[in-house]
Amino acid sequence: MALPQEKLGTRYEPRTATIDVDRARAYAAATNDPNPAYASGDLAPPVFAVVPTWDAMMVALHDVVPAPDQVAMLHAEQDMHFFQPLIPGRPLVTFAEAYSLRSGRMGTRFTMRVVSSHDPGDLVVEQFATMLIRGVEPGEDGGPTPPSHALPSEAKAAKLASVASSVDPDQALRYAEASGDANPIHVDDAAAKAVGLPGVILHGMCTMALCGRDVVDELAGGDPTRLRRLAVRFYRPVFPGNDLVTTMYDVGAEAGRQVIAFEASSAGKVVIRDGRADLGAPTPTGARIRSESGASPTPERAGG
Repeated sequence: MALPQEKLGTRYEPRTATIDVDRARAYAAATNDPNPAYASGDLAPPVFAVVPTWDAMMVALHDVVPAPDQVAMLHAEQDMHFFQPLIPGRPLVTFAEAYSLRSGRMGTRFTMRVVSSHDPGDLVVEQFATMLIRGVEPGEDGGPTPPSHALPSEAKAAKLASVASSVDPDQALRYAEASGDANPIHVDDAAAKAVGLPGVILHGMCTMALCGRDVVDELAGGDPTRLRRLAVRFYRPVFPGNDLVTTMYDVGAEAGRQVIAFEASSAGKVVIRDGRADLGAPTPTGARIRSESGASPTPERAGG
């Protein structure tokens, strides 16, 4: 049965959550990100925005996708637009909207738009979360087309950097504890094998956070306040204990921002495609944190 077109455009009741400093620190530790701005409690990692907004997102998901179909659901894409830094101690008021449906040979893609503000008009982050519901009958496409973040083929001629790191054997367990996402396929080998996986896999959002860390450290001088957008397409799972290599390319300038395309591979296979990171100018918050820590901006680096 096709998913309900009539739900598109529904905006669900907002939920309020505070950006918790201890949880933000735990999230940074779980994603192997030692940035001093997170350790000090001045900032939360950008991808941490998924944690205080998760409940609002699930309201939309459960209303549109029947529970039996959620068993065959995959997180296909995540696109996060940052309008200001995430500051621990501040509340986020979040609403989710059933945004679009797109059908294909593998199933139906359902995108939710998730918008968080401190106060009305004080926008903090806007997210587009796309789920692939495998086996759901194709129906008519509906709703707006989500923003594109496809990697331009010509960008691969302008490689900026490649960063290799390790995925810890206990990374999925630590991420589950810090994020609250305890899906059994990330913490229990038997549960993962029951759905056809060879074993526990890393959360897609953890992989996204690791890539975001690499972009910020390598090309934004370690200043997370410069990150204005981070988007990925999850292509293959990452297994704990393997490597992760993030390769970044220069797309050029757009609306006063430096646009970076990136891909990630693990164990020799591409795991993230169509990655995009937009970098803006340093913010006053970032400048203040660097000044207080005594750190100086790392120059943007080209080359491998």
